[in-house]
Order: sequence, then C-alpha cells, then structure tokens
Amino acid sequence: MQPFTWLARTHLLSAAGDALIAIALAGSLFFNLDPAAARPRVALYLLVTMAPFAVVGPLIGPLVDRSRGGRRGMIIGAGMARAVLALLMVRHLDSLLLFPEAFGALVAGKTYHVAKSAVVPGLVREERDLVEANSKLMLLSGLGGALAAGPGVLLSLASSRWVLVLAAVVFVLMTFPAARLPRTAVRPHELSQPPGPGQPIQPGQPAQPRQPRPGRQRGGMLLAGSAMGVVRAMTGFTLFLIAFWLRTDGAAPWWFGFMFTASAVGQLAGALSAPWLRRRIREELLLASTLLLAAAVSFYVVTAPDRFSVLVLAMVIGLMSALGKLCFDAIVQRDEVPADRGRTFARFETRFQLMWVIGGLVPVAAPSGILPLRAGVMLLGIAGLVAVVLYAGGMWALARGRRPPSEIIATRVRARIVQTRMRRRRVNRPETG
Repeated sequence: MQPFTWLARTHLLSAAGDALIAIALAGSLFFNLDPAAARPRVALYLLVTMAPFAVVGPLIGPLVDRSRGGRRGMIIGAGMARAVLALLMVRHLDSLLLFPEAFGALVAGKTYHVAKSAVVPGLVREERDLVEANSKLMLLSGLGGALAAGPGVLLSLASSRWVLVLAAVVFVLMTFPAARLPRTAVRPHELSQPPGPGQPIQPGQPAQPRQPRPGRQRGGMLLAGSAMGVVRAMTGFTLFLIAFWLRTDGAAPWWFGFMFTASAVGQLAGALSAPWLRRRIREELLLASTLLLAAAVSFYVVTAPDRFSVLVLAMVIGLMSALGKLCFDAIVQRDEVPADRGRTFARFETRFQLMWVIGGLVPVAAPSGILPLRAGVMLLGIAGLVAVVLYAGGMWALARGRRPPSEIIATRVRARIVQTRMRRRRVNRPETG
C-alpha cells in the first residue's frame, strides 16, 4: 500500500476527532447560552487559545524536524495527546480547567497539522502534485468531519461528555495507520546530495531536496504567509459575526446549521477545484484571486444583508479559506528546504492562529449594536481588497528586485513607533544641572 494512503487514513480519523471535540465545546460554550452570556465565555476561549500559543508555537517546528522518531512519531504523539486531553475534558466540561485542556488539544492538533504538512512532500513525486495531494487531504478532512457530525450530534443530545469519549477513541484509532507511515526525520546530510534528474525518489524522502532558496522565493513565502494571515482573520471574523448576528436576530437553530453547511460546501468546492485550477494558474495568482473574490462578494452583501446573502458570503469565505490554505501549503512545500519545513509551518501556523483569534474577537468583543452586520461585512470587503493590492504589489516588486509595499509600510511604521518612543523619553526625562 502506498505511504500516502496511510497518511490519508490518519488524516480522516484526525479530522473526525477534531470535529467531535468542536461539537462538544460548541454545546458547552455557545449554543446552550443566551448571546449576552455566550460572548464572555467565547472571548475567554479565544484568548486562552491565543495567549500562550506565541510561546508554544516556535517549539513545535524544531520538534517536528529533529525528533528522534521523526515526523511520524510527532503525528502519533499528537493523536495520543488529544485522546488523553479529550478524556480529561470529560471531567472538567463545566469548570475553568476546560480552557487549558482545550488549549492543549489545540496545540496537539496544530502539532499534527505541522507534521502532516511537512510529510506530504516526501510522499509525492513532483512539485505540481503538491496542490492535488493537499486537496485530497482537505477533502478527507471534510469527509471525516461529516462522518463524525451525525454520531456527535446524537451523543450531544444526551451529554457532551459522551462526544468527548468518542473523540478519544477516534484519536487512539488514528495512531494505527500513522504507525505505518515512513520515517521522515530530515538530517543535514540529506540536503547535500540531491538526487539527479533520472534518479528515483524513495518513499519517505523529500520529493526534491534542494539548497536554501534565494531571496525572491523567501520573500514570496513571506508575502503568501501575510496574505494567508488575512484569510484566516477574515474567516474567524465572518464566523463569529454571522453567528452572533443570527443569535441577536432571533434566528431558528437550523440557521446555524445552514451557516456551517454553506461554509463546508465552500471548502469542499475549493478542495475539488484546486487541482484543476492549479493546472491553469500558479499558486500565487490563485491565492490573490480568492481574496479578490471574497472582497467582491462582501461588497455585494453590503447592498442586501439578508440571511440568504449571508449564507452565500459564508460559502465564499469557506471557498477562500480552502483554496488559500492549499496554495500556501504548496508554496512552502515547494520553496522551503526539507530540513526547515516543520519549523516554517509551525511559525506560520502560529501567526495564522493569532490572526484567526484576532478576527474572531472583533465581533465577539463588540457590544450588540456597535458592529452591525452591514458595517462588519464592509470591513471584511475592505480587508480583502487591501490584502489583494499589497500581495499583488509585493509579487510585482519581487519580480523586479524591489522591496514589497508591505515591507516599506512596515518599516515606516516601525520607524514612526521608535521615533514616538524616543520623543516621549526626552519629554519625560528629568532635567539635570
């Protein structure tokens, strides 16, 4: 059996376990409370997932790249850790201990995704197959979530604790196909002798080992990471903006199901269309196009912010999220050296998590009425449009050996901050003499 098949089965079970945990937490944090009571608990959950992640995130990459058991060992360890944490959450579902345990499950899940993304290039033969391989895994992720949704919802009618027990069982099961994956720990000598043009690639080794990329490719990864960060912020913002708008608008419970279904359909469409689009468009242009599409639909919804147009927006945001993630993963897998893929994915995943939380906190922290739906969707469209301009301008500048506009703006902002601090110090400095 091909190694990618074992990764596919592992990913299917991992996605099912994550979906079960999400169902259990949703029942505890959001749907069983009125909007006023839900806001503080959701905000606390978002802050718990964000605050320590900047410290833990940088540790994941080096562990994935240099662990003795290789990336396979990290995938197995992440599955076992989530199983244990799910069982702990069974006892603490109604206490504050739920938040650090949920944070631990999040970190373990991110560790799995970092290791999985770093493993993929070693299981394909050519760079152009990366988007297709990532697309298959994304489809399996949606399938795993769909398969887990039915049992998860039925068990949640009895108690969310039973949902967590089932999640623990699923995470244990995912370790069995994970144990069949090839070892993929990258050692320095593996980079010194890349295979020749006609040399076959052995399973478990990188598809095309390479020396560090020049500045243009490195800059392209940074620009793609910035664009993907905006995508994640827009995703978190849209999810909580629509959810709280539906609650305050008195929508029936099934409208929440429609919202999640629309987002899932968008993600499915993105995963299905990604290989076909990649054969015609490069990853960079595809990433910019998804941002432009999301911005255009957002401006359209501003003109008619009803429930059906909001469902269309949720579907487009899901499409943008799926295509953007597939493009970004392929760019890093293509342009990063094998020995640094794990830490690169970990670094960017940390940023993406922070951006998702920041985007979600805006509608969660805003009191009811201060951020109406029309204003929120307008902000969404402006963010997407600005991101497209900066990303396209950055790629144009890199192709001509110039500094990207976003780098120029960031440099000027940092210089202005330094000048402001120095001016304050001079003003507050006591006079001597």
